[in-house]
Amino acid sequence: MSSLHLEPKKTALVLIDLQNGIVAMPTAPYSGAEVMQKSRQLAEAFRAKGAPVVYVRVDIGDFMHLPADKSHRDPNAPPPPAILSEIAPEAGFHDGDLLITKRHWGAFAGTKLEEELRQRGIETVVLGGIATNFGVESTARQGTGLGFAFVLVEDACSGLEAHAHTFAFETIFPHLSRIRKTDEVIASLA
Repeated sequence: MSSLHLEPKKTALVLIDLQNGIVAMPTAPYSGAEVMQKSRQLAEAFRAKGAPVVYVRVDIGDFMHLPADKSHRDPNAPPPPAILSEIAPEAGFHDGDLLITKRHWGAFAGTKLEEELRQRGIETVVLGGIATNFGVESTARQGTGLGFAFVLVEDACSGLEAHAHTFAFETIFPHLSRIRKTDEVIASLA
């Protein structure tokens, strides 16, 4: 594994779906509380170095409905309470952090995330959140296609099932990014 040195002026932390309706779901191998605790640590370290911190949430009430064999939600059901789409207080969102709202899994498609990162001169995205094999993986795939480098923070992510998390980190992410733990990322901020 090569050493990691992150330049704060060219690196952003992007945290996926740390919102009330998602962090309360059962996740593995880490609980929502554990992912939020690691994400708060990362956010504090990034802010201290002057690097951007971005929270991305999905608008559960306006989730894009696409033809699929298994929909996430009945399109005829009443919309869920708006509080489910709000960032959980324990996730550590601060004034000055960017908030991006998406309507599907990935954080780049149909949002201003790419524009916000490019305006700030960002080349590398440090990524964490829930769920590993949904929002996190979709964001990494979309972002690498746009030319961003990625660092996936294994202990700041969790899946809806442990095997899906493990599969992504052992099979998919090594081909898209570098993989590190929270403490390694914090230590690498120059």
